[in-house]
Amino acid sequence: MNKQVSPLWFTVLLGVLIALPALGTDIYVPAMPALAVGLGADVAAVQFTLTTYFVGLAAGQLLWGPLSDRYGRKPLLLLGLGALLAASVAGTLVSSVAGVAAVRLAQGLGASSGALLGRTIVRDLYAHEQAARMLARMTIVFSVVPISAPVCGALLAGAFGWPAVFGSVALVAALLLAAVLALPETAPAKRASAHPAAIARTFAAILADRRFFSPYLVVFCAHMGVLAWIANSSFTLIRGLGVSALAYGALFAVVMLGQITGAWASSRLVLRLGIARLLRLGALLMLLSGLTAAALAWGGVAHWLAVTLPFTVLLFGTALIVPNATAAALSPFPASAGAASSLIGSIGFAVAALLSTLLGAVFDGTARPMATVAAAAGLGAYLFERVLIRGRA
Repeated sequence: MNKQVSPLWFTVLLGVLIALPALGTDIYVPAMPALAVGLGADVAAVQFTLTTYFVGLAAGQLLWGPLSDRYGRKPLLLLGLGALLAASVAGTLVSSVAGVAAVRLAQGLGASSGALLGRTIVRDLYAHEQAARMLARMTIVFSVVPISAPVCGALLAGAFGWPAVFGSVALVAALLLAAVLALPETAPAKRASAHPAAIARTFAAILADRRFFSPYLVVFCAHMGVLAWIANSSFTLIRGLGVSALAYGALFAVVMLGQITGAWASSRLVLRLGIARLLRLGALLMLLSGLTAAALAWGGVAHWLAVTLPFTVLLFGTALIVPNATAAALSPFPASAGAASSLIGSIGFAVAALLSTLLGAVFDGTARPMATVAAAAGLGAYLFERVLIRGRA
């Protein structure tokens, strides 16, 4: 395969694979209020099913990455997608919040294989700005999921009940299993050891390397900003501000347009402007939009526009950050790309699990908790980019 010009099917397939964790949240969150009513559960209990999904994603990241460095990308992808298919089918049959939480944990384990190995395959084939451009193009494909999945989730839950959401994820997993059969193996010929001690040493070496840790902290903050929106926007807009489930799906899609436009801009500009300039712009946009969201929320402005407009800009900024900072973090580690990608995902999703639980516990019917997290994420991204990256350039 030409490393400079990738076939469209290859870009689309990788884009869908990295979108799997988002699919598991974006198609699910519009059905959460209906699930709460149908199972007689409170907000915190239903929010916990999102938490277990993030726990599964975090654990899966640690599992698939090092194993793929040893056994190859394709076999691990097939295994992970098979696990996602089985868990999603099981989700159509459960009848309790505890059962849903267990299924969501298993779904997270399976879905994490797509996101992690999609990023890892890019590092196998590209580095630096070329990797950033490929990741940005994949993000454009990825962004179709946040735009369409919430509307689909709302329609499915309204027409057939919340179990239909699990059935739709099972169908996607089955289609991806068939598509991955055409995927070439990209892992280096020299394979890393799968011994736990060797994996631990690899993780420690990567974490101690500033070339990984500095850009990763900016990625981390960007992910926190996005996850604040994903984890809490349905309750904020539906219960707090009174919009309908279908209207929420449409508003969610509009906000996610910020991400797809940012990814498109990044893919067009990265070779011309470079990674550093796009990181600087993305961090500044995150800071300004996060502070705006918090100011409006704490100022008592209770309108859906006061939530959706700042978060649209925030997600534009994150789309400038994530592909570029991810490429910067992965490029120094060609022989252990799976392990490095594991760390990016596992730390982020572990904190996302805590964040989801926290937002569910402190939900007060307003956008204040969600907007406060966005402001903190924007401030962190700006400071880390300025001090750790620009300050040492």
